[in-house]
Amino acid sequence: MITREQLENNQVWVYIATLALAAGVGLLWTDFGSNLVSWISISLGILMYGMFSQIPFFRIKEALSNRRFIYALLTVNYLFIPILVWILTRFLPDHPPLLLGVFLVLLTPCIDYVIVFTQLGRGNEKLILIATPLLFVTQMLLLPVYLWLFMGEEASKLVHFAPFFESFFELIALPLAIALLIQAVAKRGRLGAGLLEASAWIPVPFMAITLFVIVASQIGKLSGSFEMIRSVIPIYIAFMAITPFISRFLARWFKLDIGAGRALIFSGATRNSLVVLPFALALPADTSSLVTAVIVTQTLVEIIGELIYIRLVPKLILRGDAMVSSV
Repeated sequence: MITREQLENNQVWVYIATLALAAGVGLLWTDFGSNLVSWISISLGILMYGMFSQIPFFRIKEALSNRRFIYALLTVNYLFIPILVWILTRFLPDHPPLLLGVFLVLLTPCIDYVIVFTQLGRGNEKLILIATPLLFVTQMLLLPVYLWLFMGEEASKLVHFAPFFESFFELIALPLAIALLIQAVAKRGRLGAGLLEASAWIPVPFMAITLFVIVASQIGKLSGSFEMIRSVIPIYIAFMAITPFISRFLARWFKLDIGAGRALIFSGATRNSLVVLPFALALPADTSSLVTAVIVTQTLVEIIGELIYIRLVPKLILRGDAMVSSV
């Protein structure tokens, strides 16, 4: 019988197989794929709960105790990464929905499978795990600020408050509240602890299910947008090629040890595609398909990139016998 650890360690292959299957189903059986649209919100809501239930929200004080790592984490994700994203997007077509999708996904650091990838890349995954509540709160607060800075009035034209608020409540706030309740109950009895343990099985299968229904339902609608989608792939590759060296620089600047430095590299490069999908789905239909496709494309590029990262980060980018010193 497969264990949860085995499932998590092999999740990349699960997602790759799922994406290939979803693309085939969506292109060959377009009617069936279109009917899957109604399942997106359901699968995404369950996935959000599963991810949130594993984030140690009640340990945020513990995260703040390692100030050097937290300062480095906030600096790379909310100062250097936004600057890099702004520079990279100068090479994209001036098409607001396309830019919105790129900004949504690249400006939000990952809070879920980055933990597993950090572990596979021989980084200190516990630092990332403990820091996830802080990353989640800060990105939700700062994302509107960055969208306003980078897109101005164009963002307000695309993003309508009412559907955005409804999507945020149903797919983020509600699953988050349930996860917090389960975590609180888990501290007081076996029933809550059992529910929390069972919830730990949710993220990998439901991420696969969510990717399947999104790709299968949307790919048939994008025949006129492939040129736009193709234009973002070099940007995503450049992002993944550059960010590890920015993070390594900051690891030296903040005098982090090897494990913390590798954790910083994975956090800087891994983005929060699934958490921002509710915002993409809340957009008007003619915009939502392109923005969703742009976000899912980043997920595909990122998964391939992570397979390279887990080998190159410990062996080349930040080796175990390297000294992490100040600059």
